[in-house]
Amino acid sequence: MRDERTVTRPAAEAVLLLLAATGFVLLLFLVRGEWGPLRRMDQAVADGLNGAVAGHAVVVRALRVVTDLGGSPALAWVTSVGVVWLLLRRQVRAALYVVVAAVGAWILISLVKVLVGRLRPVVDEPLATPSGLSFPSGHALSSLVSYGVLLLVFLPVMNRRVRRVATAVAVLVVVLVGFTRIALGVHYLSDVVAGWLLGAAWLAVTAVAFRHWPRERLLGHSLPQAAEGGAVERPPVPSALPVLGSARELRPVPERHVHVLPRPAVAGAELLVAWLLIAGALYGLGVLVEGAGPGSGPPGWDRAVVRDLSEVRTPWLNHVAEGLRILGGSPGIIAAVAVVAPLAVAVTRSWRPLALLALALVGQITLFLVTVALVARTRPDVPHLTGGLPPTASFPSGHVTATLTLTTCTAIIVFRATGRMWWRVSSVTLAVLITAAVALERLYAGAHYPSDVLAALLLAGPWTAACWWATRPAPEDRAREQATLNPAEHELEYE
Repeated sequence: MRDERTVTRPAAEAVLLLLAATGFVLLLFLVRGEWGPLRRMDQAVADGLNGAVAGHAVVVRALRVVTDLGGSPALAWVTSVGVVWLLLRRQVRAALYVVVAAVGAWILISLVKVLVGRLRPVVDEPLATPSGLSFPSGHALSSLVSYGVLLLVFLPVMNRRVRRVATAVAVLVVVLVGFTRIALGVHYLSDVVAGWLLGAAWLAVTAVAFRHWPRERLLGHSLPQAAEGGAVERPPVPSALPVLGSARELRPVPERHVHVLPRPAVAGAELLVAWLLIAGALYGLGVLVEGAGPGSGPPGWDRAVVRDLSEVRTPWLNHVAEGLRILGGSPGIIAAVAVVAPLAVAVTRSWRPLALLALALVGQITLFLVTVALVARTRPDVPHLTGGLPPTASFPSGHVTATLTLTTCTAIIVFRATGRMWWRVSSVTLAVLITAAVALERLYAGAHYPSDVLAALLLAGPWTAACWWATRPAPEDRAREQATLNPAEHELEYE
């Protein structure tokens, strides 16, 4: 039975590769030759889907959100985080496999688009404005390769049920991304199908190449020697995997690990008390500063700082301020969390960083929303650098609150992960500099008073400290948690 499986799997892969390559080449020649039936079918599908979704604003927004899952920013994040994760776990071979597959897919897209030279569809109501040529769909090809290669690399970590779920989710995302490209009127059906076929063929080629690439080392680690004859033994993982890996090395945390919150009820009570105290202090401070100036208005120094900064604006400073605004806003914070969270788990081999980030960020958001609603302070009476600001959402500064919370949590994670002074000093320095830059931008843009920034510091600082205290490991667990940072030298013998 073992030999039969060994023969059957490569044969099945060869058949799939042949079918994908043949289908793509056939589509390539039909599109290049402008075959009438295919051209009419493509146009009919494009017109039909475009007419069905045009005029439905909610549907169009949903399509744009889904299509972004196959765009360059999302795929760059997915592959970059995956590669850094593998490198942190010293899985150099797997990281190289991901890089080669992703970069090769991008090169293939560029070459084939130029070779075919097909123009984008012309529909009644264009719902997107893409650039470049149409065949094949870059979103379809890149999403299949990027999600597919990471799925294959991390399959050794998953049990049978999780593999099925992960595979189904990856397939669903790739299919939906392709559908959105047609519905938004930026690709023909044949463009999307060709992207899938070429992506599948490229994924199969790279998988076979890396699986059979001669090597003395596997994924950055020397292979164990057999007891007799000195032959190299491979880890007992399915032969269908393109890159043989160790589930122990790729697994986010050890199967037996320290509990993140050994006493969740106590931690919850501590955080609740801290939340109420901080909320009360912020409300009292808001009432105080709102009526501290003449005519029950803001203090004179508050207004003077904002007014002076608004008078020194220049086009260059405005451009810098716009970048800092995005950095401290929701897009920047979400993007940073999407990078910090998985890499923190990769380094620490613990779920504790996720717990710290989740508690700190959720808590600061709720504190911010409650304080804004209770104080309802009017924004500074100066020209705002950006429009669309809520008029009564000045106290405290949400940008500064979120930035300080995230950067402080990152510094805490660094302190827990390493004892090297250089990393610790760098993390604290970056936290101070980034928070200060975002705070200065909020004042320069006329969105907040200095007291709003001070209130943000009062919110984020104590709350993050409370979350650190609640998620700190128990004394008896500290040594065992540190052991997970170097599993080659330590074995965890606890539940």
